[in-house]
Amino acid sequence: MKNKTKLWLIFGPVICAVLLLMGILSLPWERTFSKGSLFQAAASQTKTVFKGKDMRQKAYKQGYVPFYGSSELSRFDNMHPTVLATKYHRSYTPFLLGGPGSQSLAQYLGMQEAPSKKAVVIISPQWFTPQGQNPDAFTLYYSPLHASDFILNAKDTEADRYAARRLLQMPSVKSEHVIHHALLEIAAGVGISKMERYYLRWRRQIYSTEDKFFTSLQLRDRLPKIEQQGAKLPDTYSYEGLKKASEKEAKKDTKGNRFGIRTSFYKKRLNAKLLKKLKGSQKKFNYVESPEYSDFELLLNQFAKDKTQVLFIIPPVNAKWQKYTGLSQKMYDTATTKIKHQLISQGFDNIYDLSKDGKKKYFMEDTIHLGWNGWLAVDQAVKPFMEQKYAEPEYAINDYYLTKTWREKKKLPTVALTNKDVLAKLKK
Repeated sequence: MKNKTKLWLIFGPVICAVLLLMGILSLPWERTFSKGSLFQAAASQTKTVFKGKDMRQKAYKQGYVPFYGSSELSRFDNMHPTVLATKYHRSYTPFLLGGPGSQSLAQYLGMQEAPSKKAVVIISPQWFTPQGQNPDAFTLYYSPLHASDFILNAKDTEADRYAARRLLQMPSVKSEHVIHHALLEIAAGVGISKMERYYLRWRRQIYSTEDKFFTSLQLRDRLPKIEQQGAKLPDTYSYEGLKKASEKEAKKDTKGNRFGIRTSFYKKRLNAKLLKKLKGSQKKFNYVESPEYSDFELLLNQFAKDKTQVLFIIPPVNAKWQKYTGLSQKMYDTATTKIKHQLISQGFDNIYDLSKDGKKKYFMEDTIHLGWNGWLAVDQAVKPFMEQKYAEPEYAINDYYLTKTWREKKKLPTVALTNKDVLAKLKK
């Protein structure tokens, strides 16, 4: 037997199998998901769900609403938005998008071709550091499917050029040559070639098919935990009843530590040696000057394109922790004002600002994340926002917020928008 024949007998079937698989993945497929699978995906917070698209698209059409945020979304106590929506059979279910390190740039890329009529965004001022999006954290959420969507839909606009430049600063986009080269062209205002467009459409179809078939196999089932937390709540919704249940749970969970936070977190994450090291460690923290402000503008730009009504939540820092680490309240207030100015000036006026509530009892589950009474406060805005009938919003996007001048701006006018004003508008 000739060597060529032997080689073909060995490798031929493998080559044929690979070609067959590539052919199958290149075909357009339609996939349906059960109600249970969509619920699991919405509460899962897995990286595969974040990197996918099909489950998001189908969920949004069935009453799911994206809740964009980061690690606070994983704190499932009895007042968590998913627990409340499930317990009281509300007309919506939160679709939780984010985890540690999922800042504006990662969220923006994930929003491609997944529009929703409403959305909730929990803005962490801690995102707005001098560095901005951490490249290593971005890698955890980067998806070539989302990148392909962005490239194929990109126009020669300031926003798309800025987005391409920022993506090029993330090492993960260099993993595929064509995507990297296409981003270079968009950043330069040149546009991609016909051959690149053809190739990326083909690759996107493969990524999309993989998403349809494999994302649903990697879900985290949190339903037992959600039902367990919901069992602690009164059968009939009332603020007074929920406040009582919230404080009962929080009192039990926060014993034996000076910061009024969850005891398990305190014991596991804040040992005596680390505490000593962290005392006064945040005195020089600065959230006022950051590339994050322009990355955040990309989110707003996408919401405007999709005509999405958005509720923004700005959480506080645990006041006792803030004092211990030396984090400046004045700096935090300035950063909050800057965020609100950027929102309001462009027509995003559904802003629930909790940034001064870090002193309130049982408001924070740990040093920087909402819990118990904090989530209950969030619900006072989320509930009427969701009950309000959708009306197509009018936004006035301004490319000024993509500039270095804005990113470095320190002095800002006072924002005259109170939570009372926001709630009154939402309850109309």
